[in-house]
This record gives sequence, C-alpha cells and structure tokens, in this order.
Amino acid sequence: MITMRPCQRWAERSNTPASPPGAIWLAAICVLAGCTTAMAAQAGGAQAQGIADPATTLPPVTDIQHIIQPGDTLEALSRRYADDRRAWTALGTLNQIRDPRRLRPGSVLRIPSRLLPAETATVEFTRGAVAVVPAAGSAARAAPATGDRLAEGTRLQVGPDAFVTLRLADGSVIRVRADSDVQLQQLRRRGRAGSVQSVLDLRGGGVESSVAPQTDPARRFDVRTPTATTSVRGTQFTVDLAASGRATTSVDQGSVTLHAAAASNPATAASTPLASKTQSQAQAVTLQPGQGVAVAANGQLSSVRPLLPAPDLSLLPTTWQDAEMLAVSVPPLAGASAYQLQLARDSQFTEVVRSQRSDTPTSRWSGLPDGSYYLSVRGVDDAGILGRAAVQSITVKTQPVPPLYQSPAPGGTVDRKQGELRCTGVDGANFYRIQLASDPSFTQPLVHADRLAECRTTIAQVPPGAYFWRAASGRDLPDGTPDIGPYAKPQRVVVGEAPAPLSAASLQVADDSGGGARLYWAGEPGQTFQLQVSANGDFSQPLVDTHLSQPAWASSELPAGRYQVRIKVMDPSGLQSSFSSARSFSVPAAVQSGTGLPVTASDGQPLTRP
Repeated sequence: MITMRPCQRWAERSNTPASPPGAIWLAAICVLAGCTTAMAAQAGGAQAQGIADPATTLPPVTDIQHIIQPGDTLEALSRRYADDRRAWTALGTLNQIRDPRRLRPGSVLRIPSRLLPAETATVEFTRGAVAVVPAAGSAARAAPATGDRLAEGTRLQVGPDAFVTLRLADGSVIRVRADSDVQLQQLRRRGRAGSVQSVLDLRGGGVESSVAPQTDPARRFDVRTPTATTSVRGTQFTVDLAASGRATTSVDQGSVTLHAAAASNPATAASTPLASKTQSQAQAVTLQPGQGVAVAANGQLSSVRPLLPAPDLSLLPTTWQDAEMLAVSVPPLAGASAYQLQLARDSQFTEVVRSQRSDTPTSRWSGLPDGSYYLSVRGVDDAGILGRAAVQSITVKTQPVPPLYQSPAPGGTVDRKQGELRCTGVDGANFYRIQLASDPSFTQPLVHADRLAECRTTIAQVPPGAYFWRAASGRDLPDGTPDIGPYAKPQRVVVGEAPAPLSAASLQVADDSGGGARLYWAGEPGQTFQLQVSANGDFSQPLVDTHLSQPAWASSELPAGRYQVRIKVMDPSGLQSSFSSARSFSVPAAVQSGTGLPVTASDGQPLTRP
C-alpha cells in the first residue's frame, strides 16, 4: 500500500480545470509542506498554461493573515473564510499545524486567497473591439456582452476607440479606457457574506474606479501595476500605465494609499515582485482628494502634486447639430501637456461612447445618434497625471436633417417683391421652417415662416439690404408634437428690388432713311439689357436675341418690313425685370422709287442697294 502525504492529496485535487487559480497557491504549499520537486513543477505548469507576459509580470496575490484568537479552530476558521469547513485540512497543511484543535492564540494563520469563495465581475457596458483572454483552464469565449459575468483571472484587452465598464460584487464600478490591458487577478469574498477582495492588474492603458464605501477594514481593493499598488476603501480615482512603464494615480474623491518599490536597475524593475523589495526600498504615500503622484519605470516615487484644475467648458455649445462630426475645442489649460476627453450616455461615465487623449484641447469624433450625453475633459500634466474633470451635459440633435439651400446662390441677391428663398425637400419631413435676420445669431428674425408645405417663402415685407437666412426640417411625432431638426448653417443673402420693366413710351425709334433699324431707351448706370426681335409677335423663336451693355441697338441686317421688339433690364445686383411689352417698329427699304415705295427685284424682294 502506498501512503499519500496530505500535500500530495491536495495537489491532485487542486490541479484540476475546476480550480485553475490554485497553481500559485499550490506552489507555495509544496515549498512549505515539503512536497517533492516534481509536484512543485506540476503546480507551476498549471500557471504556465495561463497568460504569460514577462514584460509586465506581477506577483501573486498575497494571502490573508489571521491572528488566532482564543477558541479558534481550523474548522471554524474554514467556515468563516472559505465557507467550507472541509478546507481545514488545507489550512493545516499550509500552516504546518499538527493538532487542528489546539491553535496557539496570537500566532499568525495564513489563509490562501484561493480558498475564499469566488466572485465575478459583471459587464455593465461594452463598446468597440474588446478581446477576452479567459483564465487558465477556462473555455475560450467571444467578446464580452452586457450582462456577461467574468471570472477571476480573466484578462481584457480593450482596443482603440473601445470601452468596457465592469461592476464588482460589492458595487464598485471599473471603467476600462481605450487601448488598455487589465486582468481580474482576484475576485473573492471572505466567507459567504464577508467583505469582497478585489485585485486588478493593469498591464497598459488606464482604469477609472468608483469604489463603493465600506466600513469593514478587511475589505480589499487594489489596482496594481508592475511598480506600484494603489489600495483604497471608498473613493474615485484613476490609474494609468504608459508604454514607457510610468504609472500615475490621481484621486477625485476619498483617499488612496500607494505603495511603490524603487529598483536600482530599471530593466528589472517591472518584473521584480513587490513582495521581494526590502523595507528600505518600499515607498508609500497617501493621496487625498485633488492629489496625484507618478511612479517611474524603475519604481521611483515622485513627490505628491496637486491635480490640474478642471478646464473651462463655458464656451462650448450645449447642443450639437452636425450629423457627421462632433468637434470639441476648449481654451488651453495652463500646465497641461495633453487632454483626456470622454463622451458618455450617463453622468457616471459608465457608458462611454467616445474617448480620446489629445496633445491639443481639440477633439473631433464621428457623429452620434440624437440624445442626451455628458462630456468630460481633463488636463494631463507633464508627469502624465490626470487633472480634475470638467463635466458638461450636452444634447445631440441632428434629425430630421436640415434642407440644402437651392436659391439664391451664397451671397446672391433676391428680389423682395417677386423673388423667394428656396431649399430642397427632406425625406421624412412634412413641413419646413425658414428664417431671415440681419445677424447670424438670429436674435430678432425679420422672417419666421413656419410649417411650410414646401421649403420656399417670399420676403415681400423685407426692406433692401444684406441679411442671413437659414432653414430647418420638421416632422410631427406620433403624439402630434412637432419635432424641429437643426437649422442649416446661416447663409448670406442680399435683398434688393428688381428694376421696373421698360415702358413702351421709353423706347425711341430713330429715323433711318438709309435702311436698317436703330432703337434707343433710357437706362441706369451699370444696367445691361436683353433685346429680342420678332416678325410676327411670337418670341418663342426670335429673329434677334442679344445682350447689350448700352441702352441702344442698331441693325442693318433686317429686311425691310414691320417687326416687334421687347427688352429686359438687368441690374448690377443680378436682379432683372420682366420683358417689356412688345412695341412695333419698321425697317424701311434701302432702295425706293420717286414716290417713296420700295423697289423690288425680279423675285419680289426689296432691293438692298442701288
């Protein structure tokens, strides 16, 4: 019969797919309890199947240390911490306790975090490309969806222009920004109803945490980077890890304690477990609201500094109406070397739909559906520490889309009496609104034509001058409420008066006994004219159709006979009159008899020369 040592039996139980997090803990048991080298290697092999990233390897989560009190037993402590009285054998083996009923008060009992009941993180919101790397031994899974539960050990790799919000078992909210890499290193609870133990490993990018307040001193919430650990109870803070290895923490509410470990060799700082640093190397600092700190890639802690103030958003519009692009531009903030901008559907920023870090206080995003949003802008100082956030509620209103301008052309002139402002129709719209004002802000419109069946209106009551006009589409909602879309961008227009048509009396026909025709009429400086001549009063196909820069016309090409003429006046502004009434004139024959009659040739046509 082969006798199996206790640590060997627990090794076989723990090295199963059902308990992948046991690999780290099991290796520790093997060392403390004297297991064979082969068994320790077997335990380490399970870890090797998980996520390997030597550049950002973080130490395992530390065990819980319990100070033994009079009356404590391993079985009672197993129920208290693991919610399983059968775990007492593992506790006894790990702590090398020979008699589980006789514990020495005051001594320290190590309780591996793996024995605590497992919790999960719930996906509250996800957007964009997010890769899920499951915990070692877990089945592969697709990108996360809202409502999914993520197990301990899961790693999230959030792509550009993506975002994920997680809610932990204690109500804490974790917002993972674009271009970030984070692993849920520990999701446990002390017993069935004890405090939650949460540890996040940030391998790149940034996370923003809103940690639910707790009075239980045993509660744990850590965000770790390769060179620093930020520990909190109830607070709002951010942790960022740059590609250079620099980690930064800034606190909005509450307080956090940051532990950094300096290393003399920057090349090895990231891979050196914090637990291995000496007490003299360890550095710790407590950050209060409005404070931040940076930890260099070599683990060196900077001095605590105040956060940059919130940028000024007072000049930003509260309504965005461009369906194609959202443009944000804020005044530069003194001391800021970059800016973090986010746009979310909610004031808590759990549903971020746009996010960007920019070297300038200007950002451009693709359009969004109509609705209410919240904009957050933070300055980033020269150490990479995020400043205070300025938050403003905004409304995106782009539907129904505005019409397109049709006439007049931009800056063109329209006749106040007969002209009109015209624009195109819009699918889905059943009425239109047109305004005209003397200023582009339309504080006092001179024209406010509403519920137009067609996108057009006259402006007879407007005096001549320079103005702006704009148009919007409208629709009636199912309940009968009118829904007006955004106006098109204001366009310049000149309102003028078209010249009056020429009166018949103003047209003078010169006496030209030598043949041909000469006409004269009155005109204003700068005016031009269109003249048409017809032989039978039908101007659909005129004999003459010409444009003139002077108020006169002559022709020697017309045969002798009787004709009709009409003239249109065109003003320098571009406005033009209607054609004048037709007036008759005669072209005499070039060769006449002694009695004044025309001399004709053999074909019956008048002679044009002697």
